[in-house]
Amino acid sequence: MSDNGADLAWLVMRQDDNGNRYRVGRYATEDEAQRIADSLDDRGHKQIYWVERIGQPAL
Repeated sequence: MSDNGADLAWLVMRQDDNGNRYRVGRYATEDEAQRIADSLDDRGHKQIYWVERIGQPAL
């Protein structure tokens, strides 16, 4: 939950080239999270970005 009570059930995750995984942010909708992941992925770094729902098994 965020401070304003919105349910932030979608995560943007990142995996670096060493296999370390990090949570980048939490978002209210899958579409919003996917837009962020796509914009980060478009930067051309070696990291991998993906979206997952909280409670969903990790990749």
